[in-house]
Amino acid sequence: MKIQELADKMGLTIHTIRYYEKEGLLDERHVRRESNNYRNYSEEAVERFKLIKKSQSIGCSLAELKNVLQDHDDVTRTNEEIMDWIRGKIREIESKKEEYDQMLDTLNKMLEYRALLMVDPQKAQEMLKSWHASTSDGADKIKNP
Repeated sequence: MKIQELADKMGLTIHTIRYYEKEGLLDERHVRRESNNYRNYSEEAVERFKLIKKSQSIGCSLAELKNVLQDHDDVTRTNEEIMDWIRGKIREIESKKEEYDQMLDTLNKMLEYRALLMVDPQKAQEMLKSWHASTSDGADKIKNP
């Protein structure tokens, strides 16, 4: 299949497909050059892009993606090693989730402060003082412009 057909089938852009090819995520099983130098993609390319998308959906970087694909192609790691990598990925995502939860908490407090400022400025100032007193490092304090 031609690149546009693959792009449409996978919901990708032609540029993305070419980028992944340039990065070495596709090989001769996935793409071949015809005599007119056009790329011709196999059905294996569709499966490859499904694996790429699945890996991206769990937050894999390009380097991790290359490792996942190499493991898939060559079975270079043991099942236990892959399970250890998965556990590490889970820890990484849980850590990011905690960071996002803290950011959401800060944003909600900022919104609450701003809403209160409109109806009861004195109560808003008390809330701000209370919040400042409860934060130890000051990194998530609301600035009072």
